Amino acid sequence: MDFLRMIYIFSIFLITFPCLIQSQQPYVGKATTRCGSKDNSTSAFGYTCNGLNRTCQSYLTFRTQFPYNSVSSISELLGADPSQLSQLNSVDDNATFETDKTVLVPVKCSCSGEYYQANISYVVQRGNTYFVIANNTFQGLSTCQALRAQNTNLTTKLLYIGNRLVVPLRCACPTKSQVDVGVNYLLSYLVTWGQSVSIISLMFEVDTGRTLEANQISEDRRTIYPFTTLLVPLRNPPSSSQTVSPPPPPRSPPPPPPPQHLSSPNHSSNKKWAYVAAGALGGGSFVLVTGIIVFFMFFGRSPKRNDPVLPSGNFEAIEKPREKKSEEESEEFLDSISAIAQSLKVYTYQELQSATENFSPSCWIKGSVYCGTINGDSAAIKKMNGDVSKEIEALNKISHFNLILLSGVCFHEGQWYLVYEYAVNGSLSDWIYHENSDQKFLNWTQRIQIALDVATGLNYIHNYTSPPYVHKDLKTSNVLIDSDLRAKIANFGLARSAEGQEGQFNLTKHIVGTKGYMAPEYLENGFVSTKLDVYAFGVLMLEILTGKEVTLLYEEVNKHLSEVLLPVLHEENGNENLYDFMDPSLQGNYPAELAILVAKLADCCIARDPAGRPGMDEVVQSLSRIVTTSLSWEQAITVSRRIAKLQL
Repeated sequence: MDFLRMIYIFSIFLITFPCLIQSQQPYVGKATTRCGSKDNSTSAFGYTCNGLNRTCQSYLTFRTQFPYNSVSSISELLGADPSQLSQLNSVDDNATFETDKTVLVPVKCSCSGEYYQANISYVVQRGNTYFVIANNTFQGLSTCQALRAQNTNLTTKLLYIGNRLVVPLRCACPTKSQVDVGVNYLLSYLVTWGQSVSIISLMFEVDTGRTLEANQISEDRRTIYPFTTLLVPLRNPPSSSQTVSPPPPPRSPPPPPPPQHLSSPNHSSNKKWAYVAAGALGGGSFVLVTGIIVFFMFFGRSPKRNDPVLPSGNFEAIEKPREKKSEEESEEFLDSISAIAQSLKVYTYQELQSATENFSPSCWIKGSVYCGTINGDSAAIKKMNGDVSKEIEALNKISHFNLILLSGVCFHEGQWYLVYEYAVNGSLSDWIYHENSDQKFLNWTQRIQIALDVATGLNYIHNYTSPPYVHKDLKTSNVLIDSDLRAKIANFGLARSAEGQEGQFNLTKHIVGTKGYMAPEYLENGFVSTKLDVYAFGVLMLEILTGKEVTLLYEEVNKHLSEVLLPVLHEENGNENLYDFMDPSLQGNYPAELAILVAKLADCCIARDPAGRPGMDEVVQSLSRIVTTSLSWEQAITVSRRIAKLQL
């Protein structure tokens, strides 16, 4: 009996244990953005040490960005041998790469505890956090979770300039099952925009099924994200010729028309009668519908009714105004609002009168917004009609540096007054439209920082609130600029919860917003999801780059706004066309390579298909890298100018 029991236990061990030894690595997905998570069910902490060997030759990819754009600087950052790196990429030892060039990096991969990694040393720079180091400096070749786990010896919770960190780079060695089918190397490939598992596999001449298997990705759910690593199983070491993405496949020709078969006389006769009946029914329906329309046009019109419209003379959609509540109903409503938003202060009308000098024209900002002083602090006071509960409830649930803060409310004689924090530098529209006679100026780095601020605010309401929200009316006039030229998103009057399947629900009867910023799927079908804000953000970035209002941008295209980007992104002389594309007030003072990267990002955001647009978490990662590089570029320009002055 004991012998049989031992055989049973051993057979169970044989079934389960090889799965642990020979299993592949789970794809990390969006886990890299959740820095506080301690969940190790994904490979966020590293690839499991389950290969045939504990140490092996491995490879990484890295995309060049200033100051890491040469053989020496990339080798130093990633702890690689410069001569091996130059040989692998078919360049000289002192070569400098063009911006955003995919470079192959050889590393020695080893087991460290339960994870594979290639450990290197990094000294903390100004503005670094674990997230910035992992996703900006190292572009996703490490994760903030892995960095925290690797550097538990630090005596402080925060990072300080000069701290020396151990950075575990993501690498892995082939498992026995992979070696058995001819896999000798694993490449940690950095995913970028618009790439898929099949495209990356094609680049390295690998079967897509093998790549899916290596990353434990199923065929029905194979979405991958930028700034994450995908393990590519290789038979031979990679070569520089494989780092160029293949061109998209040609479009399939339209299917041929169905053959016209001869019908029998009886069948023809039946069809003829069917057509007659359909025609009679259709004609009768048309007459009936026309009669109903005429009746309502002449007899059913109510002069007091205002439906949502898109007036041709005004560029903004108008939402149907709500009827005012009676004083009694509104007082009850105020009590319910106070219950919803207990952290808000309820002001008296006299307090707001005193704050605004009785709503003096000298305190007027624009529209129904006034500037006031309450307890020595500036505040923006907005007069509103109708039901404000949705905006109050939304703003009471969210709190973020890049979202305007609602501090209090007031109700008086049927009118609501909302009290917000005051952004001293007005709206973004006051700063970037170069047609304005009193235009203020933002340089390149300030513009990209503002874009990052807006993206960070949207990312917060999309991914870090419960429930997630869709702003629905993102535009330059709803982005406010504070005293430090940092951006805050305002006006949550149209914000909606994004709960439900993929955050979508039908709004065909209530399509409101600002024309030009509204995504095609919303205008055409009434679908709302977080990708609606992504589209509007792409339009916003185009305005930041060009200095033109969206109305003027639409005058330059036939159908889709992406046509504005054609001369820059899809022509041979893209760099030469960039000067005409960019805001003339910049006078060419911007890094051309980074400007094209931002233009590419905007192009992805305004993709007609919402599934083709990136999430705001991915946009934040991309813009964070661009801001960091822009700051380095700005510092280098400043130093060179000082040197030039000294030489004079």
